[in-house]
Amino acid sequence: MDPAQGMAAYPKSLKVSLVVAAMLLFALLMINQPLQTASAPQGIVSYQLAGTADQAHAILRSWRSDGAAWAKVSLWLDFLFIPAYMLALIHLTRHFTRDRPGVRERMVARWIRALFVTGGLSDGAENILLLNNFNPPTDEISLSATLCALIKFTALTLGIAGLVIIRAARRHPLANH
Repeated sequence: MDPAQGMAAYPKSLKVSLVVAAMLLFALLMINQPLQTASAPQGIVSYQLAGTADQAHAILRSWRSDGAAWAKVSLWLDFLFIPAYMLALIHLTRHFTRDRPGVRERMVARWIRALFVTGGLSDGAENILLLNNFNPPTDEISLSATLCALIKFTALTLGIAGLVIIRAARRHPLANH
């Protein structure tokens, strides 16, 4: 099959949502670059996983005032990224299961979509907590944000693993409709 013909088989909504999510991810990755310090080697992700006020405060000190501003920009931009990646992943789930009419496959697809929605909702809650944890950080908010981040990462990882399993279980290429 011609690669251009293969891309044409993807629905427009899937292509658009993947492009939008990729563009926002790229912007977030660029914003994260100046946030990588000795106290925050993973940038904003280190702040997301700072389970105590002391860790969060050390990260904020390492960023200084301009870094904290970039961290806030990253968190606000993430509010746009959340629906973009959720929509892209839900479209991808629908695409991978479009020629799988079985009850079991539909049930697995529902669970995968639920995982993606759970990840997105946890991401939104985490962002709200982190935005409220700048001045001054507290143990309660730091730990709550970390738990939300862990739920997000777990749900998205399990959902993507489910997509891989659905795709691998197909045993034949997607049929063109």
